[in-house]
Amino acid sequence: MNTKDKILEHLKKKGTATSAELVQTLGITRQALNKHMKELIRDGQIVKEGATRAAIYRYANRKRQIPAQRRFTKRYPIKGLEEDRVFRELALVLNLKRELSKNVAEIAHYAFTEMLNNAIEHSCSEECVVAVSLDPYDFRFRIRDFGIGLFYSIFKKFDLPDENAALGELIKGKTTTMAERHSGEGIFFTSKAGDFVRFRSHKIELTFDNRKRDVFVEEKRFLTGTEVVFSIGKKSKRNLSEIFAAYAPEEFDYRFDRTRVTVKLFGKEYISRSEARRLLHGLDKFKEITLDFTGVTSLGQGFADEVFRVFQRAHPGIVIRIENLSPTLKPIIDHVQVDNSL
Repeated sequence: MNTKDKILEHLKKKGTATSAELVQTLGITRQALNKHMKELIRDGQIVKEGATRAAIYRYANRKRQIPAQRRFTKRYPIKGLEEDRVFRELALVLNLKRELSKNVAEIAHYAFTEMLNNAIEHSCSEECVVAVSLDPYDFRFRIRDFGIGLFYSIFKKFDLPDENAALGELIKGKTTTMAERHSGEGIFFTSKAGDFVRFRSHKIELTFDNRKRDVFVEEKRFLTGTEVVFSIGKKSKRNLSEIFAAYAPEEFDYRFDRTRVTVKLFGKEYISRSEARRLLHGLDKFKEITLDFTGVTSLGQGFADEVFRVFQRAHPGIVIRIENLSPTLKPIIDHVQVDNSL
């Protein structure tokens, strides 16, 4: 019997239980219990009454069971579609004004309208599907179009080597296939605003897990068009103005002139100058760049020289910051930076 089954069995016998009682009975940590309880509540199998550690949980029999999740799903024709109108419609159905705090509601509105606008303006799809859900813990939406594909669109527009290169351009920010109408900031800021954000198109799946502070790329089976999934906790402390300030601060006149790049997404090896140029493409648009080396275990001198000497000399006004660099790799960068100062 797995842990979830044990929880349900206990609640069936006892009627109700507190978190402390379940932790002691099952012999698991409070963190492990909370993970299982959230899933059981979302599934409508148990009901939570009260708040914080004084909360009581009970088994949700069919007669007393309440809806654990509310949903809004609709298919829209793209032509003439307005993202704000769609958001107002779903907000009314799900009563978001009452269900979400002000900061979470602002993030939900921003992320949803930005991502739906991308589908309207860029996908070349005839229709899209919008699915939104609200449960006791999270606000979540999924937007799916059936057009040319997010990464393919960037790959073709900028004549890149492949769609994987397009992925790299996208996460830097300021990349748009319609510069006369868009700044390219929407996807970048949306990826920072949610707890979990996923972009899937063709064979590429790009996931931002901001709770774990990590980014993942996986190869999947081919998916026509683009699917965006966004989730944020109803009790999240994230604040949209703080996210904007982190990358478009006052000292830059609130322009989007600061970016953060996860280096590991640009390849498996970081040896050659050509790999460095791929990483640096488009970064001359910014005033401040943070290179996050999490997960990078090897670094070539040619790569380091191209980034920290050649690029830096060509753009002396740009500040390059380094984070999460392995101490083993630090001498390679220190060496080329010393040469750059001579």
